[in-house]
Amino acid sequence: MKRAILILLPLLLATGCKPAVEAEKSDAKVSCGLSVAKQGGWVKIPAGSVVLGQDPYFPEEGPTMRVQVTGFEMQAHEVTNREFAAFVAAKAYVTDAEKSLTRTDGGAGSAVFEIGKNGQPGQWKLVPGATWKAPLGPGSSIIGQEDKPVIHVSRQDAKAYAAWAGGRLPNEVEWEYAAQSGLPDQANTRSGAYDPQKKPIANTWQGLFPILDEGADGFQSTAPVGCFPPSKLGLYDMIGNVWEWTETPFQDGVSGTVKGGSWLCSDNFCGRYRPQARQPQDTDFSSNHIGFRLVRDAR
Repeated sequence: MKRAILILLPLLLATGCKPAVEAEKSDAKVSCGLSVAKQGGWVKIPAGSVVLGQDPYFPEEGPTMRVQVTGFEMQAHEVTNREFAAFVAAKAYVTDAEKSLTRTDGGAGSAVFEIGKNGQPGQWKLVPGATWKAPLGPGSSIIGQEDKPVIHVSRQDAKAYAAWAGGRLPNEVEWEYAAQSGLPDQANTRSGAYDPQKKPIANTWQGLFPILDEGADGFQSTAPVGCFPPSKLGLYDMIGNVWEWTETPFQDGVSGTVKGGSWLCSDNFCGRYRPQARQPQDTDFSSNHIGFRLVRDAR
């Protein structure tokens, strides 16, 4: 957990720009997303092939290779707070972030990116008491955010949910294949984040990170699932909103691999809102920008 926090700590950039508005205020009037009746669907992903690491931008995205992929089914959207709450209630499940509160080595809590105030840059903090049901820490809740993706979940938490829900975490090849196949323009690996007119079509960070999130996409935190157009395959939020856990270990053989970028991905700092982008995370790591979705074998 400590190593992951250090990896995520942003550079302290010069201040003086207008700070981003706090997430709760900026998103309070936004009303969008899939209705409860339309949530929980699955999308059939046909068999095919994909060029892994197409147009690599970061060293970890290579080597480029074409692979064949067997057909499978993928959840149309990221697992929501509502869905995860049903699992917790059914299994009396306790997440790793909640368990960490008993630690005495300084690793208690989960990572929260706090939007800057009064001209200060935003920053990552390890917040004791930040959990899936208290996403900003003690005193916060998910009331009114039931349709947002669940966050502050480790890979173990995601796998426990998957076993209960009758699915599994996708491997990296499945995830990248589904994301790349659904792009508006498969030749343009960034086309899932911005349209040809540079208008955001996914929940990412517009502006200078971590100073200013202009919120041109309507959000300065996570968005309810389905607020942005689905991909060509019918998948929502494969790019942006939250990073998504996969089953695949990272190159170091220790960390897990997350895909898709998040609401914190910007041109100047992250840029990992492309299907080929990947990032290592400690498997017991959790934060307010990592979630997951499930896959299952074709039926």
